Amino acid sequence: MRCSAPACCSELHAGPGRVLVEVRKYDLPRFTSSPTMFIFVLFDFHHQYFQSIPTGKGHFIELLFSKVNINVQIRLSSCAQELSRRPPMPHTNVPTPPLSEVYDIAVIGGGINGVGIAADASGRGLSVFLCEKDDLASHTSSASSKLIHGGLRYLEHYEFRLVREALAEREVLLDKAPHIVKPMRFVLPHRPHLRPAWMIRAGMFLYDNLGKREKLPASRTIKFGADSPLNPSITRGFEYSDCWVDDARLVVLNAMAARENGAHIHTQTRCVSARRIKGMWHLHLERSDGSLFSIHAKALVNAAGPWVAKFIREDLKLDSAYGIRLIQGSHLIVPKLYEGEHAFILQNEDKRIVFTIPYMEHFTIVGTTDREYQGDPNKVDITEGEMDYVLKVANDHFKKQLSRTDVLHTFSGVRPLCNDESDNPSAITRDYTLSLSGGAEEAPILSVFGGKLTTYRKLAESAMTQLAPFFKHMKPSWTAKSALPGGEDMTTPEALTAEMTRRFSWLPEPIAKRWSITYGSRSWRLLEGAQSLDDLGQHLGAGLYTREVDYLCDQEWATSIEDILWRRTKLGLFTTPEEQAGVRSYLETVVRNKADIEAA
Repeated sequence: MRCSAPACCSELHAGPGRVLVEVRKYDLPRFTSSPTMFIFVLFDFHHQYFQSIPTGKGHFIELLFSKVNINVQIRLSSCAQELSRRPPMPHTNVPTPPLSEVYDIAVIGGGINGVGIAADASGRGLSVFLCEKDDLASHTSSASSKLIHGGLRYLEHYEFRLVREALAEREVLLDKAPHIVKPMRFVLPHRPHLRPAWMIRAGMFLYDNLGKREKLPASRTIKFGADSPLNPSITRGFEYSDCWVDDARLVVLNAMAARENGAHIHTQTRCVSARRIKGMWHLHLERSDGSLFSIHAKALVNAAGPWVAKFIREDLKLDSAYGIRLIQGSHLIVPKLYEGEHAFILQNEDKRIVFTIPYMEHFTIVGTTDREYQGDPNKVDITEGEMDYVLKVANDHFKKQLSRTDVLHTFSGVRPLCNDESDNPSAITRDYTLSLSGGAEEAPILSVFGGKLTTYRKLAESAMTQLAPFFKHMKPSWTAKSALPGGEDMTTPEALTAEMTRRFSWLPEPIAKRWSITYGSRSWRLLEGAQSLDDLGQHLGAGLYTREVDYLCDQEWATSIEDILWRRTKLGLFTTPEEQAGVRSYLETVVRNKADIEAA
Protein backbone atom coordinates (compact mmCIF):
# COMPACT_ATOMS: atom_id res chain seq x y z
CA MET A 1 0.00 0.00 0.00
CA ARG A 2 1.28 3.47 -0.85
CA CYS A 3 1.02 6.90 0.74
CA SER A 4 -0.96 9.83 -0.67
CA ALA A 5 2.08 11.01 -2.62
CA PRO A 6 2.96 7.69 -4.34
CA ALA A 7 5.60 9.16 -6.59
CA CYS A 8 7.77 10.08 -3.67
CA CYS A 9 7.24 7.37 -1.06
CA SER A 10 8.46 3.80 -1.16
CA GLU A 11 5.94 0.96 -0.95
CA LEU A 12 4.83 -0.01 2.54
CA HIS A 13 5.12 -3.61 3.72
CA ALA A 14 3.02 -3.47 6.84
CA GLY A 15 2.39 -7.11 7.50
CA PRO A 16 -0.93 -7.96 9.19
CA GLY A 17 -3.51 -5.19 9.36
CA ARG A 18 -4.07 -2.24 7.05
CA VAL A 19 -2.09 1.01 7.19
CA LEU A 20 -3.16 4.16 5.35
CA VAL A 21 -0.57 6.90 5.30
CA GLU A 22 -0.93 10.57 4.47
CA VAL A 23 2.08 12.88 4.38
CA ARG A 24 1.55 16.55 5.19
CA LYS A 25 3.84 19.49 5.63
CA TYR A 26 3.88 21.30 8.96
CA ASP A 27 6.08 24.00 10.40
CA LEU A 28 7.45 22.51 13.61
CA PRO A 29 10.58 24.51 14.46
CA ARG A 30 10.87 22.97 17.91
CA PHE A 31 11.97 19.70 16.26
CA THR A 32 14.08 20.81 13.30
CA SER A 33 14.92 23.96 11.40
CA SER A 34 14.19 22.28 8.06
CA PRO A 35 10.69 21.61 6.67
CA THR A 36 9.32 18.83 8.81
CA MET A 37 7.24 15.83 7.77
CA PHE A 38 5.19 13.49 9.84
CA ILE A 39 2.63 10.77 9.33
CA PHE A 40 -1.05 10.36 10.17
CA VAL A 41 -1.81 6.66 10.52
CA LEU A 42 -5.18 4.92 10.42
CA PHE A 43 -5.24 1.20 11.11
CA ASP A 44 -7.93 -1.39 11.49
CA PHE A 45 -6.34 -3.90 13.83
CA HIS A 46 -6.75 -3.59 17.61
CA HIS A 47 -5.70 -0.25 19.14
CA GLN A 48 -1.94 -0.14 19.58
CA TYR A 49 0.58 2.17 21.11
CA PHE A 50 2.46 3.91 18.37
CA GLN A 51 5.04 6.58 17.85
CA SER A 52 6.15 8.71 14.91
CA ILE A 53 9.44 10.51 14.69
CA PRO A 54 9.44 13.80 12.71
CA THR A 55 12.39 14.26 10.42
CA GLY A 56 13.59 16.43 7.57
CA LYS A 57 13.95 15.83 3.86
CA GLY A 58 16.03 12.81 2.88
CA HIS A 59 15.62 10.99 6.17
CA PHE A 60 13.28 8.26 7.37
CA ILE A 61 10.16 8.23 9.47
CA GLU A 62 9.70 5.04 11.37
CA LEU A 63 6.38 4.00 12.85
CA LEU A 64 6.75 1.59 15.71
CA PHE A 65 3.73 -0.46 16.74
CA SER A 66 3.95 -2.38 19.98
CA LYS A 67 2.02 -5.60 20.58
CA VAL A 68 2.10 -6.22 16.80
CA ASN A 69 5.38 -6.92 15.09
CA ILE A 70 5.19 -4.19 12.44
CA ASN A 71 7.96 -1.94 11.17
CA VAL A 72 7.15 0.61 8.49
CA GLN A 73 9.72 2.84 6.82
CA ILE A 74 8.87 5.66 4.44
CA ARG A 75 11.51 7.50 2.43
CA LEU A 76 10.72 11.19 2.05
CA SER A 77 13.48 12.11 -0.37
CA SER A 78 11.16 13.86 -2.80
CA CYS A 79 8.09 14.56 -0.64
CA ALA A 80 9.01 18.19 -0.11
CA GLN A 81 8.88 18.84 -3.84
CA GLU A 82 5.51 17.07 -4.15
CA LEU A 83 3.99 18.90 -1.20
CA SER A 84 5.21 22.27 -2.42
CA ARG A 85 2.77 21.98 -5.33
CA ARG A 86 -0.20 21.64 -2.96
CA PRO A 87 -2.08 24.63 -1.49
CA PRO A 88 -0.72 25.61 1.95
CA MET A 89 -2.42 24.13 4.98
CA PRO A 90 -5.00 26.54 6.40
CA HIS A 91 -4.38 28.21 9.72
CA THR A 92 -6.14 26.28 12.44
CA ASN A 93 -6.57 27.22 16.06
CA VAL A 94 -6.17 23.61 17.17
CA PRO A 95 -2.98 22.29 15.54
CA THR A 96 -2.54 18.53 15.60
CA PRO A 97 0.84 17.70 17.17
CA PRO A 98 3.14 14.93 15.97
CA LEU A 99 2.03 11.65 17.46
CA SER A 100 5.35 11.09 19.19
CA GLU A 101 5.50 14.47 20.88
CA VAL A 102 6.29 14.33 24.57
CA TYR A 103 4.65 17.06 26.61
CA ASP A 104 5.57 18.17 30.09
CA ILE A 105 1.93 18.22 31.20
CA ALA A 106 -1.28 16.78 29.76
CA VAL A 107 -4.49 18.28 31.14
CA ILE A 108 -7.81 16.46 30.98
CA GLY A 109 -10.74 18.87 31.06
CA GLY A 110 -11.56 22.21 29.44
CA GLY A 111 -13.39 23.86 32.31
CA ILE A 112 -12.04 26.81 34.28
CA ASN A 113 -9.63 24.75 36.39
CA GLY A 114 -8.20 22.86 33.42
CA VAL A 115 -7.59 25.91 31.25
CA GLY A 116 -6.33 27.88 34.25
CA ILE A 117 -3.68 25.25 34.92
CA ALA A 118 -2.83 25.03 31.21
CA ALA A 119 -2.37 28.81 31.02
CA ASP A 120 -0.23 28.95 34.15
CA ALA A 121 1.95 25.99 33.16
CA SER A 122 2.53 27.12 29.57
CA GLY A 123 3.51 30.58 30.79
CA ARG A 124 6.17 28.99 33.00
CA GLY A 125 7.86 27.46 29.97
CA LEU A 126 6.31 24.00 30.14
CA SER A 127 4.89 22.25 27.09
CA VAL A 128 1.19 21.62 27.63
CA PHE A 129 -1.50 19.52 25.97
CA LEU A 130 -5.15 19.93 26.96
CA CYS A 131 -8.12 17.92 25.76
CA GLU A 132 -11.81 18.53 26.35
CA LYS A 133 -14.41 15.99 25.26
CA ASP A 134 -16.94 18.70 24.33
CA ASP A 135 -16.61 22.48 24.06
CA LEU A 136 -14.68 24.66 26.45
CA ALA A 137 -16.87 25.56 29.45
CA SER A 138 -19.64 23.35 28.12
CA HIS A 139 -20.61 22.00 31.53
CA THR A 140 -20.11 23.34 35.08
CA SER A 141 -18.06 26.41 34.18
CA SER A 142 -20.79 28.00 32.04
CA ALA A 143 -23.62 27.11 34.44
CA SER A 144 -22.47 29.23 37.37
CA SER A 145 -24.14 32.30 38.89
CA LYS A 146 -21.52 34.28 36.94
CA LEU A 147 -20.03 35.92 40.00
CA ILE A 148 -16.51 36.71 41.13
CA HIS A 149 -17.19 36.89 44.84
CA GLY A 150 -15.75 36.11 48.23
CA GLY A 151 -18.79 34.11 49.27
CA LEU A 152 -20.49 35.98 52.08
CA ARG A 153 -22.43 32.92 53.21
CA TYR A 154 -19.23 30.85 53.54
CA LEU A 155 -18.42 32.88 56.65
CA GLU A 156 -21.25 31.04 58.43
CA HIS A 157 -19.35 27.81 57.79
CA TYR A 158 -16.06 29.32 59.08
CA GLU A 159 -14.31 29.03 55.71
CA PHE A 160 -12.15 32.07 56.37
CA ARG A 161 -9.22 30.92 54.24
CA LEU A 162 -11.44 30.43 51.21
CA VAL A 163 -13.20 33.77 51.70
CA ARG A 164 -9.92 35.64 52.18
CA GLU A 165 -8.43 34.13 49.03
CA ALA A 166 -11.57 34.77 46.99
CA LEU A 167 -11.85 38.39 48.15
CA ALA A 168 -8.27 39.08 47.09
CA GLU A 169 -8.86 37.46 43.71
CA ARG A 170 -11.69 39.89 42.92
CA GLU A 171 -9.15 42.69 42.56
CA VAL A 172 -6.73 40.54 40.57
CA LEU A 173 -9.38 39.51 38.04
CA LEU A 174 -10.69 43.06 37.67
CA ASP A 175 -7.20 43.98 36.45
CA LYS A 176 -6.68 40.86 34.33
CA ALA A 177 -9.98 41.01 32.45
CA PRO A 178 -11.67 44.43 32.71
CA HIS A 179 -13.79 43.62 29.65
CA ILE A 180 -15.56 40.58 31.16
CA VAL A 181 -15.32 41.31 34.90
CA LYS A 182 -17.16 44.29 36.39
CA PRO A 183 -17.92 45.55 39.91
CA MET A 184 -21.46 45.02 41.15
CA ARG A 185 -23.27 46.11 44.28
CA PHE A 186 -25.29 43.48 46.14
CA VAL A 187 -28.31 44.33 48.29
CA LEU A 188 -29.22 42.01 51.17
CA PRO A 189 -32.77 42.65 52.43
CA HIS A 190 -32.90 42.19 56.20
CA ARG A 191 -35.30 39.58 57.54
CA PRO A 192 -34.74 39.65 61.32
CA HIS A 193 -36.22 36.24 62.06
CA LEU A 194 -33.63 34.58 59.80
CA ARG A 195 -30.43 36.40 60.83
CA PRO A 196 -30.15 39.22 63.39
CA ALA A 197 -28.72 42.56 62.27
CA TRP A 198 -25.65 42.28 64.51
CA MET A 199 -24.68 38.99 62.86
CA ILE A 200 -24.96 40.48 59.39
CA ARG A 201 -22.98 43.59 60.40
CA ALA A 202 -20.23 41.36 61.81
CA GLY A 203 -20.17 39.37 58.58
CA MET A 204 -19.99 42.56 56.52
CA PHE A 205 -17.09 43.84 58.62
CA LEU A 206 -15.16 40.63 58.00
CA TYR A 207 -16.07 40.73 54.32
CA ASP A 208 -14.73 44.27 54.00
CA ASN A 209 -11.46 43.51 55.79
CA LEU A 210 -10.49 39.86 55.29
CA GLY A 211 -9.07 40.38 51.81
CA LYS A 212 -7.36 43.06 49.81
CA ARG A 213 -9.89 45.73 48.78
CA GLU A 214 -8.71 48.73 46.76
CA LYS A 215 -11.18 49.18 43.92
CA LEU A 216 -14.46 48.19 45.54
CA PRO A 217 -16.44 50.34 48.01
CA ALA A 218 -17.19 49.10 51.51
CA SER A 219 -20.49 47.77 52.80
CA ARG A 220 -23.20 49.96 54.33
CA THR A 221 -26.66 49.83 55.89
CA ILE A 222 -29.55 51.04 53.71
CA LYS A 223 -33.25 51.87 54.00
CA PHE A 224 -35.81 51.05 51.31
CA GLY A 225 -38.29 53.70 50.21
CA ALA A 226 -41.59 53.57 48.38
CA ASP A 227 -39.79 53.15 45.05
CA SER A 228 -38.14 49.90 46.16
CA PRO A 229 -38.97 46.82 44.05
CA LEU A 230 -39.18 44.81 47.29
CA ASN A 231 -42.31 44.02 49.23
CA PRO A 232 -43.34 46.89 51.55
CA SER A 233 -42.69 44.75 54.63
CA ILE A 234 -38.95 44.83 53.85
CA THR A 235 -37.71 48.24 54.99
CA ARG A 236 -34.00 47.81 55.77
CA GLY A 237 -31.04 46.01 54.36
CA PHE A 238 -27.32 45.95 53.73
CA GLU A 239 -25.25 46.67 50.64
CA TYR A 240 -21.79 45.37 49.75
CA SER A 241 -19.54 44.86 46.72
CA ASP A 242 -18.59 41.85 44.63
CA CYS A 243 -18.10 41.33 40.89
CA TRP A 244 -19.90 39.87 37.89
CA VAL A 245 -18.12 37.81 35.21
CA ASP A 246 -18.91 36.24 31.86
CA ASP A 247 -18.00 32.75 33.05
CA ALA A 248 -17.75 30.95 29.69
CA ARG A 249 -15.59 33.71 28.24
CA LEU A 250 -13.30 33.55 31.26
CA VAL A 251 -12.66 29.93 30.31
CA VAL A 252 -12.12 30.68 26.61
CA LEU A 253 -9.74 33.55 27.37
CA ASN A 254 -7.60 31.35 29.61
CA ALA A 255 -7.48 28.74 26.84
CA MET A 256 -6.38 31.46 24.41
CA ALA A 257 -3.71 32.61 26.86
CA ALA A 258 -2.46 29.03 27.13
CA ARG A 259 -2.34 28.65 23.35
CA GLU A 260 -0.46 31.94 22.96
CA ASN A 261 2.14 30.52 25.34
CA GLY A 262 2.51 27.41 23.18
CA ALA A 263 -0.09 25.03 24.63
CA HIS A 264 -2.01 22.69 22.34
CA ILE A 265 -5.75 22.91 23.07
CA HIS A 266 -7.90 20.12 21.62
CA THR A 267 -11.65 20.42 22.02
CA GLN A 268 -14.07 17.70 20.93
CA THR A 269 -11.35 15.24 21.98
CA ARG A 270 -11.83 12.50 24.56
CA CYS A 271 -9.11 10.75 26.53
CA VAL A 272 -9.84 7.06 25.99
CA SER A 273 -7.17 5.79 28.35
CA ALA A 274 -3.98 6.81 30.12
CA ARG A 275 -1.29 4.45 31.41
CA ARG A 276 2.04 4.84 33.13
CA ILE A 277 4.75 3.21 31.02
CA LYS A 278 8.46 3.60 31.80
CA GLY A 279 8.07 6.79 33.82
CA MET A 280 5.78 8.46 31.31
CA TRP A 281 2.05 8.85 30.77
CA HIS A 282 0.82 7.34 27.50
CA LEU A 283 -2.53 8.85 26.52
CA HIS A 284 -4.84 7.52 23.82
CA LEU A 285 -7.34 10.04 22.52
CA GLU A 286 -10.34 10.08 20.22
CA ARG A 287 -11.62 13.03 18.23
CA SER A 288 -15.33 13.59 17.62
CA ASP A 289 -14.97 12.16 14.10
CA GLY A 290 -13.74 8.87 15.57
CA SER A 291 -10.09 9.31 14.58
CA LEU A 292 -7.50 8.24 17.15
CA PHE A 293 -4.11 9.56 18.18
CA SER A 294 -1.72 9.27 21.09
CA ILE A 295 0.61 11.51 23.06
CA HIS A 296 3.10 11.10 25.88
CA ALA A 297 3.35 13.35 28.94
CA LYS A 298 5.64 13.59 31.92
CA ALA A 299 2.75 14.58 34.22
CA LEU A 300 -1.01 14.27 34.05
CA VAL A 301 -3.56 16.73 35.45
CA ASN A 302 -7.07 15.41 35.97
CA ALA A 303 -9.35 18.46 35.86
CA ALA A 304 -12.35 16.57 34.53
CA GLY A 305 -14.80 18.31 36.87
CA PRO A 306 -17.89 16.14 37.44
CA TRP A 307 -16.00 13.23 35.89
CA VAL A 308 -12.83 13.59 38.02
CA ALA A 309 -13.43 10.46 40.13
CA LYS A 310 -14.84 8.48 37.21
CA PHE A 311 -11.74 9.26 35.15
CA ILE A 312 -9.49 7.97 37.93
CA ARG A 313 -11.55 4.85 38.45
CA GLU A 314 -12.51 3.85 34.90
CA ASP A 315 -9.92 5.40 32.59
CA LEU A 316 -6.83 5.22 34.79
CA LYS A 317 -7.85 2.04 36.65
CA LEU A 318 -6.67 3.61 39.91
CA ASP A 319 -8.23 4.33 43.30
CA SER A 320 -9.34 7.88 44.07
CA ALA A 321 -8.03 9.44 47.26
CA TYR A 322 -11.21 11.49 47.64
CA GLY A 323 -14.89 11.07 47.00
CA ILE A 324 -16.91 13.48 44.93
CA ARG A 325 -20.39 14.83 45.50
CA LEU A 326 -22.33 16.31 42.62
CA ILE A 327 -24.47 19.24 43.73
CA GLN A 328 -26.90 20.56 41.15
CA GLY A 329 -27.41 24.29 40.77
CA SER A 330 -30.13 25.67 38.50
CA HIS A 331 -30.97 29.20 37.38
CA LEU A 332 -33.86 30.95 35.65
CA ILE A 333 -33.61 33.83 33.19
CA VAL A 334 -36.64 36.13 33.30
CA PRO A 335 -37.43 39.59 31.88
CA LYS A 336 -35.78 42.43 33.78
CA LEU A 337 -37.21 42.28 37.29
CA TYR A 338 -36.25 45.77 38.51
CA GLU A 339 -34.37 48.90 37.46
CA GLY A 340 -30.73 49.34 38.35
CA GLU A 341 -27.48 47.45 37.90
CA HIS A 342 -27.34 45.99 41.40
CA ALA A 343 -28.02 42.42 42.43
CA PHE A 344 -30.10 41.18 45.34
CA ILE A 345 -29.10 38.38 47.70
CA LEU A 346 -32.29 36.90 49.12
CA GLN A 347 -32.50 34.90 52.35
CA ASN A 348 -34.91 31.99 52.34
CA GLU A 349 -36.62 30.29 55.27
CA ASP A 350 -34.32 27.25 54.91
CA LYS A 351 -31.31 29.58 55.50
CA ARG A 352 -30.22 29.23 51.86
CA ILE A 353 -29.73 32.29 49.67
CA VAL A 354 -30.85 33.04 46.12
CA PHE A 355 -29.40 35.77 43.88
CA THR A 356 -31.18 38.02 41.41
CA ILE A 357 -28.59 39.36 38.98
CA PRO A 358 -28.99 41.87 36.12
CA TYR A 359 -28.14 40.19 32.82
CA MET A 360 -27.56 41.52 29.30
CA GLU A 361 -29.47 44.76 30.11
CA HIS A 362 -32.88 43.22 29.44
CA PHE A 363 -32.97 40.20 31.76
CA THR A 364 -32.50 38.98 35.32
CA ILE A 365 -30.86 35.72 36.39
CA VAL A 366 -32.52 34.14 39.44
CA GLY A 367 -30.78 31.31 41.30
CA THR A 368 -29.21 29.11 42.40
CA THR A 369 -30.38 25.85 43.94
CA ASP A 370 -28.49 23.20 45.91
CA ARG A 371 -29.56 19.58 45.53
CA GLU A 372 -27.73 16.27 45.48
CA TYR A 373 -27.44 14.94 41.93
CA GLN A 374 -27.08 11.24 41.12
CA GLY A 375 -27.55 11.23 37.34
CA ASP A 376 -25.37 11.69 34.28
CA PRO A 377 -23.65 15.13 34.37
CA ASN A 378 -24.15 15.32 30.60
CA LYS A 379 -27.92 15.34 31.09
CA VAL A 380 -28.45 17.66 34.04
CA ASP A 381 -31.58 19.81 33.73
CA ILE A 382 -33.73 21.89 36.03
CA THR A 383 -36.42 19.99 37.91
CA GLU A 384 -40.00 21.08 38.52
CA GLY A 385 -39.19 21.39 42.21
CA GLU A 386 -36.20 23.62 41.59
CA MET A 387 -38.18 25.95 39.36
CA ASP A 388 -40.95 26.27 41.95
CA TYR A 389 -38.38 26.84 44.70
CA VAL A 390 -36.60 29.69 42.90
CA LEU A 391 -39.85 31.37 41.85
CA LYS A 392 -41.19 31.22 45.42
CA VAL A 393 -38.07 32.81 46.91
CA ALA A 394 -38.27 35.66 44.38
CA ASN A 395 -42.00 36.14 44.93
CA ASP A 396 -41.51 36.24 48.71
CA HIS A 397 -39.34 39.33 48.24
CA PHE A 398 -40.47 41.31 45.19
CA LYS A 399 -43.61 43.26 44.40
CA LYS A 400 -43.54 41.95 40.86
CA GLN A 401 -44.67 38.34 40.97
CA LEU A 402 -43.17 35.74 38.65
CA SER A 403 -44.76 32.64 37.18
CA ARG A 404 -43.48 29.89 34.94
CA THR A 405 -44.70 31.79 31.89
CA ASP A 406 -42.11 34.48 32.68
CA VAL A 407 -39.21 32.04 32.41
CA LEU A 408 -37.38 32.67 29.13
CA HIS A 409 -34.53 30.23 29.63
CA THR A 410 -33.02 27.97 32.28
CA PHE A 411 -29.56 26.54 32.79
CA SER A 412 -28.26 23.91 35.18
CA GLY A 413 -24.91 22.47 36.11
CA VAL A 414 -23.39 20.22 38.73
CA ARG A 415 -20.68 21.34 41.10
CA PRO A 416 -18.09 18.58 41.63
CA LEU A 417 -17.41 19.16 45.32
CA CYS A 418 -14.99 17.21 47.45
CA ASN A 419 -16.99 14.97 49.78
CA ASP A 420 -16.62 16.31 53.33
CA GLU A 421 -19.58 14.22 54.57
CA SER A 422 -21.76 17.28 55.26
CA ASP A 423 -25.44 16.45 55.59
CA ASN A 424 -26.59 19.70 53.98
CA PRO A 425 -25.57 20.22 50.32
CA SER A 426 -25.27 23.97 50.99
CA ALA A 427 -22.75 23.30 53.76
CA ILE A 428 -20.32 21.26 51.63
CA THR A 429 -17.09 23.17 51.24
CA ARG A 430 -16.57 25.08 47.99
CA ASP A 431 -12.82 25.05 48.61
CA TYR A 432 -10.60 22.99 46.34
CA THR A 433 -8.56 19.90 47.14
CA LEU A 434 -5.56 18.79 45.08
CA SER A 435 -4.53 15.14 45.18
CA LEU A 436 -1.02 14.31 43.93
CA SER A 437 0.31 10.80 43.48
CA GLY A 438 3.50 9.52 41.90
CA GLY A 439 7.02 9.02 43.18
CA ALA A 440 10.53 9.52 41.86
CA GLU A 441 10.20 6.60 39.43
CA GLU A 442 6.52 7.09 38.69
CA ALA A 443 4.87 9.69 36.46
CA PRO A 444 2.80 12.03 38.65
CA ILE A 445 -0.93 12.66 38.41
CA LEU A 446 -2.62 15.64 40.01
CA SER A 447 -6.40 15.47 40.43
CA VAL A 448 -8.55 18.52 41.13
CA PHE A 449 -11.58 18.22 43.41
CA GLY A 450 -13.96 21.12 43.95
CA GLY A 451 -13.06 24.76 43.56
CA LYS A 452 -14.81 28.03 42.72
CA LEU A 453 -14.78 30.08 39.55
CA THR A 454 -13.36 32.98 41.58
CA THR A 455 -10.30 31.11 42.82
CA TYR A 456 -9.32 29.26 39.63
CA ARG A 457 -6.07 31.23 39.30
CA LYS A 458 -4.95 30.47 42.85
CA LEU A 459 -5.91 26.84 42.33
CA ALA A 460 -3.68 26.78 39.24
CA GLU A 461 -0.80 28.31 41.20
CA SER A 462 -1.24 25.69 43.91
CA ALA A 463 -1.28 22.96 41.28
CA MET A 464 1.99 24.20 39.82
CA THR A 465 3.54 24.37 43.29
CA GLN A 466 2.73 20.70 43.79
CA LEU A 467 4.15 19.79 40.37
CA ALA A 468 7.27 21.95 40.75
CA PRO A 469 9.51 19.11 42.09
CA PHE A 470 9.02 17.27 38.80
CA PHE A 471 10.02 20.26 36.65
CA LYS A 472 13.21 21.84 37.92
CA HIS A 473 13.34 24.25 34.95
CA MET A 474 9.87 25.67 35.61
CA LYS A 475 9.65 29.46 35.79
CA PRO A 476 8.04 31.27 38.75
CA SER A 477 4.37 32.24 39.04
CA TRP A 478 3.32 35.02 36.70
CA THR A 479 -0.46 35.17 36.25
CA ALA A 480 -1.31 37.72 38.97
CA LYS A 481 -0.08 40.68 36.93
CA SER A 482 -0.79 39.54 33.37
CA ALA A 483 -3.87 40.51 31.39
CA LEU A 484 -6.04 37.90 29.75
CA PRO A 485 -6.55 38.20 25.97
CA GLY A 486 -8.60 41.31 25.30
CA GLY A 487 -7.68 42.88 28.63
CA GLU A 488 -4.45 44.32 27.24
CA ASP A 489 -4.26 48.01 26.38
CA MET A 490 -7.71 48.94 27.61
CA THR A 491 -9.11 50.85 30.55
CA THR A 492 -12.87 50.35 30.53
CA PRO A 493 -15.37 48.86 28.07
CA GLU A 494 -17.04 52.26 27.87
CA ALA A 495 -13.83 53.94 26.73
CA LEU A 496 -13.18 51.18 24.20
CA THR A 497 -16.71 51.49 22.80
CA ALA A 498 -16.27 55.24 22.36
CA GLU A 499 -12.92 54.77 20.62
CA MET A 500 -14.27 52.14 18.22
CA THR A 501 -17.28 54.23 17.19
CA ARG A 502 -15.04 57.28 16.77
CA ARG A 503 -12.60 55.50 14.47
CA PHE A 504 -15.27 53.45 12.67
CA SER A 505 -18.23 55.82 12.46
CA TRP A 506 -20.23 53.26 10.45
CA LEU A 507 -20.09 50.70 13.28
CA PRO A 508 -23.40 50.61 15.21
CA GLU A 509 -22.88 51.47 18.86
CA PRO A 510 -24.73 48.36 20.16
CA ILE A 511 -22.26 46.14 18.27
CA ALA A 512 -19.27 48.12 19.53
CA LYS A 513 -20.61 47.91 23.07
CA ARG A 514 -21.16 44.16 22.87
CA TRP A 515 -17.73 43.58 21.36
CA SER A 516 -16.11 45.69 24.09
CA ILE A 517 -17.54 43.50 26.86
CA THR A 518 -16.92 40.30 24.91
CA TYR A 519 -13.57 40.65 23.12
CA GLY A 520 -12.09 43.72 24.77
CA SER A 521 -9.09 45.07 22.87
CA ARG A 522 -9.20 42.02 20.58
CA SER A 523 -12.22 43.75 18.98
CA TRP A 524 -9.78 45.60 16.74
CA ARG A 525 -8.98 42.31 15.03
CA LEU A 526 -12.62 42.02 13.97
CA LEU A 527 -12.32 45.41 12.30
CA GLU A 528 -9.05 44.87 10.43
CA GLY A 529 -9.43 46.06 6.84
CA ALA A 530 -13.12 46.88 7.27
CA GLN A 531 -14.32 50.07 5.59
CA SER A 532 -18.06 49.63 6.00
CA LEU A 533 -20.67 47.42 7.62
CA ASP A 534 -20.76 45.32 4.45
CA ASP A 535 -17.17 44.26 5.15
CA LEU A 536 -18.38 42.39 8.23
CA GLY A 537 -20.17 39.95 5.94
CA GLN A 538 -23.71 38.64 6.03
CA HIS A 539 -25.91 39.77 8.91
CA LEU A 540 -27.20 36.67 10.71
CA GLY A 541 -29.36 38.50 13.25
CA ALA A 542 -29.03 40.39 16.55
CA GLY A 543 -25.89 42.19 15.37
CA LEU A 544 -24.03 38.97 14.57
CA TYR A 545 -22.15 39.03 11.26
CA THR A 546 -20.33 36.24 9.49
CA ARG A 547 -16.94 37.83 10.15
CA GLU A 548 -17.53 37.39 13.88
CA VAL A 549 -18.58 33.76 13.38
CA ASP A 550 -15.41 33.17 11.33
CA TYR A 551 -13.35 34.68 14.13
CA LEU A 552 -15.01 32.47 16.75
CA CYS A 553 -14.42 29.35 14.67
CA ASP A 554 -10.82 30.20 13.85
CA GLN A 555 -9.67 31.70 17.14
CA GLU A 556 -12.01 30.43 19.85
CA TRP A 557 -12.68 26.76 19.00
CA ALA A 558 -16.37 27.29 18.18
CA THR A 559 -17.90 24.43 16.19
CA SER A 560 -21.62 24.53 16.98
CA ILE A 561 -24.47 27.00 17.26
CA GLU A 562 -24.49 26.50 21.04
CA ASP A 563 -20.81 27.43 21.18
CA ILE A 564 -21.51 30.69 19.37
CA LEU A 565 -24.95 31.85 20.51
CA TRP A 566 -24.94 30.69 24.13
CA ARG A 567 -21.38 30.42 25.41
CA ARG A 568 -19.38 32.99 23.44
CA THR A 569 -21.77 35.79 22.43
CA LYS A 570 -24.89 35.22 24.62
CA LEU A 571 -27.03 36.15 21.60
CA GLY A 572 -29.24 33.09 21.92
CA LEU A 573 -31.70 35.18 23.94
CA PHE A 574 -31.94 37.79 21.17
CA THR A 575 -32.20 35.67 18.02
CA THR A 576 -35.33 34.20 16.46
CA PRO A 577 -35.61 30.52 15.48
CA GLU A 578 -35.22 31.59 11.84
CA GLU A 579 -32.06 33.54 12.61
CA GLN A 580 -30.66 30.63 14.59
CA ALA A 581 -31.31 28.37 11.61
CA GLY A 582 -29.31 30.82 9.47
CA VAL A 583 -26.40 30.73 11.92
CA ARG A 584 -26.51 26.93 11.91
CA SER A 585 -26.53 26.82 8.10
CA TYR A 586 -23.59 29.20 7.81
CA LEU A 587 -21.66 27.35 10.49
CA GLU A 588 -22.18 24.04 8.70
CA THR A 589 -20.77 25.63 5.55
CA VAL A 590 -17.71 26.89 7.42
CA VAL A 591 -17.05 23.49 8.99
CA ARG A 592 -17.60 21.69 5.67
CA ASN A 593 -15.26 24.05 3.79
CA LYS A 594 -12.57 23.64 6.44
CA ALA A 595 -12.87 19.85 6.22
CA ASP A 596 -12.63 19.99 2.41
CA ILE A 597 -9.50 22.13 2.57
CA GLU A 598 -7.85 19.88 5.13
CA ALA A 599 -8.70 16.81 3.04
CA ALA A 600 -7.25 18.32 -0.15
